Amino acid sequence: MKILKIYLIVQYLLTSQLLFAQKSIQVASPSGAIKFELKLINESPEYSIKFDKHILIEHSPLSLEFENGLFYKNLKINKPSYQTLTDHYQLIVGKAKNIISHCNEVVIPFEEKTAPNRKINLVVRAFDDGIAFRYEFPEHANQKTFTLFDERTTFNVVGNPKVLTLYLPSYQTSHEGIYSHIDYQQVNEKNLMDMPTLFEYPDHVFMAITEAAVRDYAGMYLWKEDGMLRGKLSPKLGQEKIKVEATLPHHSPWRVLMISNRVGDLIESNILTNLNEPSKIEDTSWIKPGKTTFTWWNGNIVPDTVFSPGNNFNTNKYYIDFAARNNLQYHSIYGYAEQPWYVDDGFDFGSPGPNADVTKSIKPLDMKYICDYAKSQGVGIHVWVNWKALYAQLDKAFDQFEAWGISGMMVDFMDRDDQEMINIQEEILDKAAKHHFFIQFHGSSKPSGMHRTYPNEFTREGTLNYEVYKWDTIINANHDISIPFTRLLAGATDYHLGGFRSKTQSQFKIHFTNPYVTSTRCHMLAMYVVLESYLDMVCDTPPSYEGQPGFEFIKELPSIWDETKVLNASVNEFVTIARKKDGAWYVGALNDSKARNLEIPLAFLGTGTFFATIYTDGKEVNINPNQLNIETKIVTSADTIILPLASNGGSVIRIKPD
Repeated sequence: MKILKIYLIVQYLLTSQLLFAQKSIQVASPSGAIKFELKLINESPEYSIKFDKHILIEHSPLSLEFENGLFYKNLKINKPSYQTLTDHYQLIVGKAKNIISHCNEVVIPFEEKTAPNRKINLVVRAFDDGIAFRYEFPEHANQKTFTLFDERTTFNVVGNPKVLTLYLPSYQTSHEGIYSHIDYQQVNEKNLMDMPTLFEYPDHVFMAITEAAVRDYAGMYLWKEDGMLRGKLSPKLGQEKIKVEATLPHHSPWRVLMISNRVGDLIESNILTNLNEPSKIEDTSWIKPGKTTFTWWNGNIVPDTVFSPGNNFNTNKYYIDFAARNNLQYHSIYGYAEQPWYVDDGFDFGSPGPNADVTKSIKPLDMKYICDYAKSQGVGIHVWVNWKALYAQLDKAFDQFEAWGISGMMVDFMDRDDQEMINIQEEILDKAAKHHFFIQFHGSSKPSGMHRTYPNEFTREGTLNYEVYKWDTIINANHDISIPFTRLLAGATDYHLGGFRSKTQSQFKIHFTNPYVTSTRCHMLAMYVVLESYLDMVCDTPPSYEGQPGFEFIKELPSIWDETKVLNASVNEFVTIARKKDGAWYVGALNDSKARNLEIPLAFLGTGTFFATIYTDGKEVNINPNQLNIETKIVTSADTIILPLASNGGSVIRIKPD
């Protein structure tokens, strides 16, 4: 009898343990439409994500490979904690001003049942537009630091959705390339994929995978292996094994899955800034987004004149005066030919020499004199610097830049997002803020919502953009239309906008100076509205703009927004985005290479009557892509505007209260 009792007790304990191991921990979005579920299967964690009746991610293992072993098996879950989080905040720079963040959160505490008994929390937040989770590494009695070899986060995608992604050759990359639009089953195995990557399921369900708040950690990529996606962290430079080294306590970035049955919701979403900390800059009154010249794109072209063109005062004065006449807030100083504006004995812009010195301008340039003149005209000076030359003397350089009167800078050729580079970027932003500089990162990885924390980050590159028109034929409208559904989901992108000399595909020729573009003038105007950037470039020459139809739209266009709405969108075909600032709406419709008509309902306008100025592709854009029509009319929210979009075309509308 005694043996039987012991047997029954053992059976009860085993059964209870098994039931607990299978116990489901769930959290749902405030609307209840998005659900995250985690289970321990054989004492190892797996998660699933469901949207309405659609299972998007299922049976996805989570594990972490540390220097002292794998955190995956022999786990138990301690008591989870739940809360609802609501946050009201304003963005200094953003696609909307007043943001309400609302989500449900669960903290799931994992603990190893055997030595070394490590504890790691999985924090999950469910928003109405997506799921985010991150790992928290708490303090440990016998451990002060940790070394992470790999973060084995997986995304076991259900079914065979359509995928829009960018393959990359390596971790050291400028994140520039042509996107692939393929079935999930066709995605290359063991090939790095950039984020955000978009997944389009049947029944118009959309999911994008990216990350938020990347700080003191390595950037992440996607990698398909054995049919399942997994995260791949960028390794420490010079080796492949170590990904993250940090002091406890610490945490990973947020792994974000943006989800909706309307792809426009993903573009409108502020989930990334919701997951970032509030601004670290107390006084933000000096932060002034705007538009800038970028003379490198056009080749520093000046008209026939009595002065010598080049890196000198008169060439810069020509562009400063142009900026002052046309409501452009900044003029950029890059260099001339392969010579930067600062002392550098390197071979070219990408390779600083051993004696590069960004605190000394070359002899033909008096930077203080130029900055003073620009200030007298109401224009700020924006300079280019190679990150290596800058970082080698960061504090000294920033002191000198402030003494000269520089407003901000493009920091270029970063081409990495390992932990060291991520930390360098934040250090640059933090120290730049103390000197009242804005920053534009080039050759850089995607943004992750950090412009909430550091609103002096105005934009990033990280796209194959219009600079390519200077040396190749691969850029076109079909590439442009991929950006709103991929890179734009992560945030602002610098695309070198403003080419006003458009040619048809058959007429196009590569010109390194005075380059041509191939989409219509209206397509070019629409890019300013569709793409998010707080430092829009106006890259072409003054004669290309002044007196030309459409330039008045650029001059008036704001750089930050109170509200953003996506009026219609079809992945890799077209998108129409309306952005509001101070009561006026600016609408941009961007098209691929297939001509079509788009209906634009104006219900978003609200009550009252409005004065609309409508720019559409001209009837002969197949011969002259610069041709456009301008129409004005009185409209109300009950009206619908029909926009005829040419092949490689677009349209813009400026709508103001009557």
